[in-house]
Amino acid sequence: MSLNCGIVGLPNVGKSTIFSALTSAPAQAANYPFCTIDPNVGIVDVPDPRLDHIVRLIPTAKRIPASVEFVDIAGLVAGASKGEGLGNRFLANIREVGVVAHVVRCFDDPDIIHVSNKVDPQSDIQTIKIELALADLESVQKRYDKQSKASRISKEAAKDNAIQLPVLQRLVEALEKGLGASSLEYTDDERKFLGELNLLTAKPVIYVCNVDEGGISEDNDYVKAVRKIAKEDKSEVVVICGKLESEIAAIEDPEERAEFLESVGLKESALNQLIRCAYSTLGLRTFFTAGSDEDRAWTFKEGYKAPQTAGIIHTDFEKGFIKAEVYNCEDLFTYGSEQKVREAGKLRLEGKEYVVQDGDIMHFRFNV
Repeated sequence: MSLNCGIVGLPNVGKSTIFSALTSAPAQAANYPFCTIDPNVGIVDVPDPRLDHIVRLIPTAKRIPASVEFVDIAGLVAGASKGEGLGNRFLANIREVGVVAHVVRCFDDPDIIHVSNKVDPQSDIQTIKIELALADLESVQKRYDKQSKASRISKEAAKDNAIQLPVLQRLVEALEKGLGASSLEYTDDERKFLGELNLLTAKPVIYVCNVDEGGISEDNDYVKAVRKIAKEDKSEVVVICGKLESEIAAIEDPEERAEFLESVGLKESALNQLIRCAYSTLGLRTFFTAGSDEDRAWTFKEGYKAPQTAGIIHTDFEKGFIKAEVYNCEDLFTYGSEQKVREAGKLRLEGKEYVVQDGDIMHFRFNV
């Protein structure tokens, strides 16, 4: 799975506004469909108060947060799977991301054009779902026809077909009904094959409700409709006021920003919630290194073992891995210093089979 998050939705729902606020970089945004054609890409710092706490306890010359990539993809419309609105190009962009942040318009404003001339989150979501399902159906049907009609295949290919053809058939049946690949259950072998297909409807989805300023304190009916769909899809929901987030992102001074957030009744930017949600949904976790030169948050995939995480810092660390000195940041917060963590017996040596945990602070021993 790609380690990035694609921002998608119908035209004029606020995708580019949200992207610009996320990255504090101007993405093209206007009151007409398809003003975004080529996808914008931005690298966004992951807000993590644990890193700030580590810096307070282990003073350092540099503080380096983890990051995640967001991609602003142009609006899809009905018929995108058949090329409407440059649909094929946009669908290809979605295929390259790991998680889909589906922005849904959840506000009324007669001055902002809606592509269907009516604000209806349920209909909007269904439009996107159908287009993604139709695009997947075409590729799955082609794969099924090719594999099922092969007259001469090896024993290995026949063995693969015994697993893959039933999966392809089930996918065809589901996609024909407008259901996504994620609606089906799979064995481990089937899930591995599903990953090879790289289907649009197999990607995890985060629903992003774009509301007006009046909708940030209490769910309106539009948001409630989205939450109902998200619950059925087992997806996360983040509520954002894109216009307000743009104003917050424009404030550079941290104290002024905090005052502004307090004035509108927010503890933090809703974009922080979206960033953390995307990071987590991608299966990304954080380990830390800490010292006088640098306190740094490093991104790793959940399930990585100690040598793999060492390799994220440098390939030599993985090649020559010996041991890792490990303690969790929560132990540091409890005892107040690395020395006291050591005295409390919380610092330990871990070998090659250690599965790294989110929040671990690590020092690697290696020999090359």
